[in-house]
Amino acid sequence: MSDALGPGTYRFPTDDCAGERLDLAVARLTGLSRTQAATLIATAKVTVDDRAERASFRCEPGATITVTIAPPPGREIVGERIPVRVAYEDDEIVVVDKPAGMVVHPAPGNWSGTLVNALMGRGQGLAAGGGPERAGLVHRLDKETSGLLIVAKTDRAHRILSAALAERRITRRYA
Repeated sequence: MSDALGPGTYRFPTDDCAGERLDLAVARLTGLSRTQAATLIATAKVTVDDRAERASFRCEPGATITVTIAPPPGREIVGERIPVRVAYEDDEIVVVDKPAGMVVHPAPGNWSGTLVNALMGRGQGLAAGGGPERAGLVHRLDKETSGLLIVAKTDRAHRILSAALAERRITRRYA
């Protein structure tokens, strides 16, 4: 699925999936297929409050689902000298203005020329939380969409921003 989360560890509150099967909740929250979600659950890559559960487990409010998605084997991501406009930067984050036509992160068919390649090419230290292909990314924009992207420079910022986005404390606006 194209909207599936990439490699990394993600935490989701169960409040909006109370009573839902764990495999269905994980599929919905991550954008993975139900089969992919069930495989993660069966291999203990999904926990509920740090406990491995079965795919048929019914989610209860007040818990936290943790999903760990491993990166695919193989590809080294290389920094490239690609100009990128920085709208804001501090020690924890960088906000970049992604132009339309630029892919956000490396993936099959687009291993170079991406925003992640550009940030790495400017010597940008990025959080490891999203995995090598999605280093520092908290959210994405489609290739043909332009706009501001928040990129975490530290693992702490990645955790905080990912949780805020999952809990809908950060909103996106499209013009």
